[in-house]
Amino acid sequence: MARFLRRKNREIFRIFLPKLRTLTSLASSPERSDLHRWMQKCARERRILDGKISHGTSIKIHHHEDVLLTSNILINMYSKCGLLEEARQVFDEMPVKTIVSWNSLIAGIINHGSPEEALQIFSVLHREGTPPSEYTLSILLSHCSSISRQLHCLALKIAMAETVYVATALIDAYQKIGAVRSAFQIFDRMAERSSVTWSSMVAGLARNRLCEESLKMFIMAQRSGSEYSEFTFSAALSASASVASSPATWQLHALLEKTGVMINLFVITALVDAYSRCGKIRAAYRIFNGSDRSGVAIWNAMIAGFAKHGRAEESLILLQKMRQSGVVPDEVSYSCALSAMARGGLVEEARWLFSEVVCPNQLHYSCLVDALARSGRMKQAWELIHAMPFPPTAAAWGSLLGSCKIHRHLGLAKHAAKQLFEIEPENAGNHVILSNIFAASRRWDDVAEARKIMKNSGARKEPGVSWIEIQSQIHTFVAGHRSHPWIDRIHDKLAEMEADLRKLRDVEDEDEEMSKFHSEKLALAFGLLRISPEKEIVIFKNLRVCRHCHSFMKLASAVQGREIVLRDTNRFHHFSRGSCSCNGFW
Repeated sequence: MARFLRRKNREIFRIFLPKLRTLTSLASSPERSDLHRWMQKCARERRILDGKISHGTSIKIHHHEDVLLTSNILINMYSKCGLLEEARQVFDEMPVKTIVSWNSLIAGIINHGSPEEALQIFSVLHREGTPPSEYTLSILLSHCSSISRQLHCLALKIAMAETVYVATALIDAYQKIGAVRSAFQIFDRMAERSSVTWSSMVAGLARNRLCEESLKMFIMAQRSGSEYSEFTFSAALSASASVASSPATWQLHALLEKTGVMINLFVITALVDAYSRCGKIRAAYRIFNGSDRSGVAIWNAMIAGFAKHGRAEESLILLQKMRQSGVVPDEVSYSCALSAMARGGLVEEARWLFSEVVCPNQLHYSCLVDALARSGRMKQAWELIHAMPFPPTAAAWGSLLGSCKIHRHLGLAKHAAKQLFEIEPENAGNHVILSNIFAASRRWDDVAEARKIMKNSGARKEPGVSWIEIQSQIHTFVAGHRSHPWIDRIHDKLAEMEADLRKLRDVEDEDEEMSKFHSEKLALAFGLLRISPEKEIVIFKNLRVCRHCHSFMKLASAVQGREIVLRDTNRFHHFSRGSCSCNGFW
């Protein structure tokens, strides 16, 4: 025991001797700035023990004459180290406080997850009559966007609303609460705009699903001569991915290469995601292969891309390569891989992956439920839902309901639908699926009842919309609409295709007449008329493709000899020579 204590004391002495020497030299130094620099280093490197020792040293050597500066540095140091009680104690003991003191305390409290407490401190500052600085307003706006209008009024009152720093923070805050018009008003009034201002506008518009406007804003930033940043590019890539614009993604890629921002891992990850969401999975993989793969995010983006495109085996191989390269998969990695297994019908692989997750979350459970239900193991999916250690999510019940449609399981369909009606009453899609399940079993009274319930619930069915991009122009189609200038030729082409396909006697008769002019069919006919035979036709749809249209696309790819890619809400479908990459799982 004595030998152990002696060894422990030697170890403690070995660790603390260099620190004591450093602080002794600082204490004997005539320059107070040496100690201040040491405190700032402790703050940057989050060295809590060294920081506390330096605080004691400052008291010991009686730095009374610069107590204000020392206290501000100490508040900053303690705040960055997460020691908010110590920071508050130093703050409360200060005889005189400057705006720097207030800012340091407010920033520390906000950065450690207490915006409400930071607002209380700000209220005290305001009552005491201390005028806030641009930094005060900006940091509050960045974390307390719910009171952005009140802070905007204060900024107008003290003539700070149009300064670059505060105006940019206001733009970002308004975008976060969906007040896009207010953000535009501030942006238009700004006499000077920084690269951060442009980035906030591009990112905010993309966040509010105004993706075309976001891309237009990026072009405006480019024309204004604004400097490019990785945040601007990432936001623009997110916008191009959301509208699935391949030309926009290509142009952004070329600009990345030209400006040198391509070396940023954050941007490369966004580019991989954009290409995969635009249907260009090969391009995404080329970017992935030629990049630095030291971060988990880029692996997740590529695994998710393979999952969306129905490449389950590639997702699993990539997860294994990720481990071999020394990158540890996180919960998102497993979610993406599990989703790929579910979409690929690889149930046993999904079970194995699920067993690898240390602490499965709701998404992991939902993915396994999806894999079991899609493969027809409805009882096991049902049992897993009830074995979940938390309330089942809409995703889990939705997977079960969707699979009930495939496997004609009426009892489970009713129960799953009932749960979904309670969890997400505004989602009309659940009512439609239940109605379709009844219709498939010729239970017309139940169909009428399901539609009556949907009508009484107030849920509205989202209209099916498909779009196709040709020569950098997006053409949109809505089921049954005749607004497109080529609509007569499109209908003629569809009639010709329907006649050819009926000869094969493989087209499903069920709901054929109802789906005759579905939006994806209109988009396909237009693509066949306008896109040269050697190029693939890429179509995007806002809803899940129905079974009849899916069969139609498969046969059309064989009869027309074309490569067809269709992205619905679930995944990408690659149709070629009469088959689909989904193998019937979607």
